Amino acid sequence: MSQNEDFHKGIKKIYHQLMLLFSLFIIAGALLVLYVVNPGFFANKTGVNTYVATETIELDEDRIENGIHVRTGLIDAEGLMTVVNNCTNCHSAKLVTQNRMSKERWNATIRWMQETQNLWDLGKNQDIIVNYLVTNYPIEEVGRRANLINIDWYELED
Repeated sequence: MSQNEDFHKGIKKIYHQLMLLFSLFIIAGALLVLYVVNPGFFANKTGVNTYVATETIELDEDRIENGIHVRTGLIDAEGLMTVVNNCTNCHSAKLVTQNRMSKERWNATIRWMQETQNLWDLGKNQDIIVNYLVTNYPIEEVGRRANLINIDWYELED
């Protein structure tokens, strides 16, 4: 066998080993993704419901602590879940709460979202949502920041 043939056989062997290693990485990555997306998939299949923990986590998403909806940070009040179910599907609750508006402006904003952003018809939920927002996140008539008070001024030395 010539040196050239030995070299090609060696390269071919290395190529096959690299392809095997690459395939193992792909399989391991796929299993990792499967585990992250659905941890119950790898649980012991004893007939016991392996998805209880996942369901518990989903229910905890609507937990209220100290009057605040934990997942969104919204105030717990009448209409909260209607706001959560209709508003936080498309954007964060922060976007909602930072835009403190009057009833008229909220209704105009909702019309704009329906006309330009494919927001569905809210039906009777629109009044519930607007009332919740106007009541719990009213317009604040303040500027950029509150005025400074009780300041100890001092002279800068040159």
